Amino acid sequence: MNYKLIDLGVFGDDRGKLISLEKNNNCPFDIKRCFYIFDTKNGIARGCHANKNSEFLLIAINGSCKVKIDDGKKTEIVNLNSPHTALYLNRMVWKEMYDFSYNAILMVLASTLYDEKEYIRDYEMFLEEVNK
Repeated sequence: MNYKLIDLGVFGDDRGKLISLEKNNNCPFDIKRCFYIFDTKNGIARGCHANKNSEFLLIAINGSCKVKIDDGKKTEIVNLNSPHTALYLNRMVWKEMYDFSYNAILMVLASTLYDEKEYIRDYEMFLEEVNK
């Protein structure tokens, strides 16, 4: 499976806590884009696509959500519920984020700039591409 959980490492003292994201330390790629998903309505799934070229790091910075990961052969579900644990997704992984808790914020770091042409939004087309 083309994913792994990464412990981001927490630095802190009596003032509070801090997490730093660094290439080749706790982020396996150069960060080209950052976005976050919030205020997701109950029963709504986000993602529901694969990317030909992008790698992602997903972090539940507030609340929790589930991530369904599918590489075309195997499907797994990961529960993201900690701001110091990131989910790394490699290229060509179908992803669906769902079951967002109240006030959940999911931050996503990407290895590429946005390019609609690299998205595969049809699951059957994804399976065809993976099984070539």
